Amino acid sequence: MTPDLPLPSRPSAGASDAGFSINWKWLVIGVCVAFTLYIAVIPLGFLLWQSFFTPQTATKAAVFTFGNYITAYTDSDTARLFGNSLRYAAGVSAFSFTVGTGLAWMNERTNTPFKNLFYALSLIPLVIPGILFTVSWILLGSPKIGIVNLVLMNWFNLSGPVFDIYSMWGMIWVDGLHYSPMAFLLMTAAFRAMDPSLEESATMSGANVFQVIWHITLKLAWPAIFATFLILFVRAIESFEVPALLGLPVGIHVFTSAIYQAVHRYPSQVGLASTYAITLLLITTAGIYFISRLSSSGSKYSTMTGKGFRPRQIDLGRWRWFAAAVFFVYFSLIVMLPFLVLLWSSLQKFYAVPSMQALQNLTLDPYRFILNYPNLGRSVWNSLFLSFSTATVIMLITSVICWIVVKTKLPGRWLLDNLASLPMVFPGLVLGLALMIFYLNVDIGVYGTMWILFIAYVTRFMPYGLRFNTTSMLQIHKELEESAAMSGASWGTTFRRIILPLLKPGLVAGWIYIMIVSIRELSSSILLYSPGTEVISIIIWELWENGQYVELSALGVMFILMLFVLVMIAQHVGKKFGIKEH
Repeated sequence: MTPDLPLPSRPSAGASDAGFSINWKWLVIGVCVAFTLYIAVIPLGFLLWQSFFTPQTATKAAVFTFGNYITAYTDSDTARLFGNSLRYAAGVSAFSFTVGTGLAWMNERTNTPFKNLFYALSLIPLVIPGILFTVSWILLGSPKIGIVNLVLMNWFNLSGPVFDIYSMWGMIWVDGLHYSPMAFLLMTAAFRAMDPSLEESATMSGANVFQVIWHITLKLAWPAIFATFLILFVRAIESFEVPALLGLPVGIHVFTSAIYQAVHRYPSQVGLASTYAITLLLITTAGIYFISRLSSSGSKYSTMTGKGFRPRQIDLGRWRWFAAAVFFVYFSLIVMLPFLVLLWSSLQKFYAVPSMQALQNLTLDPYRFILNYPNLGRSVWNSLFLSFSTATVIMLITSVICWIVVKTKLPGRWLLDNLASLPMVFPGLVLGLALMIFYLNVDIGVYGTMWILFIAYVTRFMPYGLRFNTTSMLQIHKELEESAAMSGASWGTTFRRIILPLLKPGLVAGWIYIMIVSIRELSSSILLYSPGTEVISIIIWELWENGQYVELSALGVMFILMLFVLVMIAQHVGKKFGIKEH
């Protein structure tokens, strides 16, 4: 029994340590769960609640009513609003999908020259904020000042403009181009993961390229096609910049622009805006639901097995140079022309179309104006602080949420996963409206400060952090945690010393992505900012509304270059601390 004598004192100390560790474990888990419930559920509840009240004014209190829904669903303008929104979203998603899928097929299935270069260039448009992309195409395609229209009218001696960017087709063109890189990347991944043996068999049987594409490739890629189209549709119907800048001036209204106008009326029609937001939320929820159903039932389209494969590329012959030219034209439309027109505009005292006379009037005055702009330094700091803090908080909190969902048997963990993913269905403008309503009614000192923007960004982008961390968490075997526990490590030590380092590739990738998208976010900020809390995208918006086009262009050029530098730094950090290939 002598060897057993020390045991009473060791369990006592161990129990104390274990008890302390268990307390920390449940404290961290409880805080993360409570935070997720707080940011995901409460704004939605207050948005629904506000849709049943009349506007509150200085002399009249808000009254419960169904009038907002009656107005929204019986007014003839709402039918036109609904039709415009669906037509716009369908047009944008169809156009961007067609362009992106065609380029993805050429990139993965043909011997087009310079494919690696074109793939790298396709990532650049993802960095350009939507408002700058839209402004650049206004300068290119406006009926009065658009460079493309003026050049074509001069070349072909035309009496009127060829393109009208202020139209439904103009809106579809601009947003379709802006979302096409997303379609390209999604479909590239689908084609790359697809075993091409069936395509090769069809080719050997005498089928031509178009027959193979129609009867084999597209049918095998159907789940990816449908999911990509739905993602593009959801992103298009929640788009704000293009409808606001191109649709509102000519009276083309969609749900996002109607919400923005309702909030900015006097008295503010917050209830009506909430009703529109609920409708938009139902549409995006339906889209996300079909995407999730498709993801869980697409196994019958699987072609990847344990057997390795190497795709045989289609030889385009002389047409391969035509395919390369298509890539070059596409890159010119989404990167070169938008950036060059902003650069040209930023070097003028007043906006002027390119000419020899305008070339003699080049100046750096717009850049001097921006560098001396009163709120520039503060807006840059706000943007950097929000992007870095948002990315850091999201990746840390979602790492705990993913551990609960993937590694534990806690009852209701599936509900936690769904609640953390709920903000994905919130369009940015709807989320901003929901938070505005909530913190106006629950005064805890957040409204009117930068913290409400921080809460909006964390809420909006948490589902993306969840997806990055879930992928990495699934690859970590339970044995590692069990071994650490048998060695006496507490939960906190195990999570800090084992789980987080193994999550590093997903953490770094998700952190980079969330940092980029949050630093250029506009739609969820437009209703929440106040003097002193402006971010760079808000400064760009204000310059546009004030008609300061050359100053806006100068800020846009500097902003894009800053984002490129940040992306390069983030990629360097990702290569250094992320996953290493051997």
